[in-house]
Amino acid sequence: MLHHWIRPVGQKSILGDIGEGAPVMGRTVSFYDEDTADLNGVHVALVGIGDEEADAVRRSLYRMSCPFEGLKITDMGNLRKPDAEFAVAPIRELIDSKIFPVLIGRDVSAMTAQYKAFLSLQQWINLVLADEKLKSEEPYLRDVLHRKEAKLFHFGLLGCQAHFMLPGDWMLLEERHYDVVRLGAARANPEAMEPVVRDADLMAFHVNALRHSDAPGQEEPSPGGFTMEEACQISRYAGMSDKLKSFGIFGYHQEWDVRGQTAQVIAQMIWYCLEGFYQRKGDFPASTSGLTEYVVDMKDFDGPLVFWKSEKSGRWWFQLAVKAGRKPQRHRLIPCSYEDYRMACRNELPDRLIYALRRFG
Repeated sequence: MLHHWIRPVGQKSILGDIGEGAPVMGRTVSFYDEDTADLNGVHVALVGIGDEEADAVRRSLYRMSCPFEGLKITDMGNLRKPDAEFAVAPIRELIDSKIFPVLIGRDVSAMTAQYKAFLSLQQWINLVLADEKLKSEEPYLRDVLHRKEAKLFHFGLLGCQAHFMLPGDWMLLEERHYDVVRLGAARANPEAMEPVVRDADLMAFHVNALRHSDAPGQEEPSPGGFTMEEACQISRYAGMSDKLKSFGIFGYHQEWDVRGQTAQVIAQMIWYCLEGFYQRKGDFPASTSGLTEYVVDMKDFDGPLVFWKSEKSGRWWFQLAVKAGRKPQRHRLIPCSYEDYRMACRNELPDRLIYALRRFG
């Protein structure tokens, strides 16, 4: 069925002079073909939403090493139409087949397709966006943030810069108790972003979140933003999250990309996302098996606080006491950090957990 939406890429034009036996990504991934469209056992699928941009990223990515033994990656090719609505069906089919789509899009509106595809499979969604600002009235976000039918349960914003944020957008984030990690806070403590990413079902990274000197191929360049190294760390967090079902990088404009630098940055981001995926621990707490319980009694708080630590990865979760029928049960375990646990032991409740309690209140 996917061949109705997907156009396979020409391997020769992408791989160029890479030798047959070269131990690089381009000679390790499989390429989707209409005649041999077997996706059994595939873990990750690369999908382009915009031919020139996706192909430019491929040329950089497929010259990188591939130390991911046993990880089956398939290059699906590019969508026949670089249109958000057209993209919904193939993305949905991949997610429904337990395949992790990595999306490369020219238009940031492709994030809407990523969201709608998952919405048809799972009600109540957690979404994380990396961007220098929140454009809540733009069509690609308006339908997600302002429509009840969107079933957005929680939203996280990474890397925003205060001088770009409008008062109404700040108010929306505060009133709904959404997670925000501003660029300065992210740079001072990159690990603060990990629990936010780990709580997401979907993640979209807008190229505008990168500073112009690192990624010139963007529509609205600015001197501030994430560095390439910081973006790769975020991508690795995304890949490592067992809960995350797809990862998209949007807003890349190949015609403004000086000497292919942005394509190289995106390729490295994808590489680190794959590394994170390869290192998944399978410790998303569907049950308490493999978790150690820590109970904290806090003064002036109604009942003890319960934290859980994974023995596999050392990651932490905070358990919310949610009555049956009140809010989605699948979101009641809130990813947190060891520092959040330490704060609770000092009788201090971290802001992230305060916001979580209010969302369920």
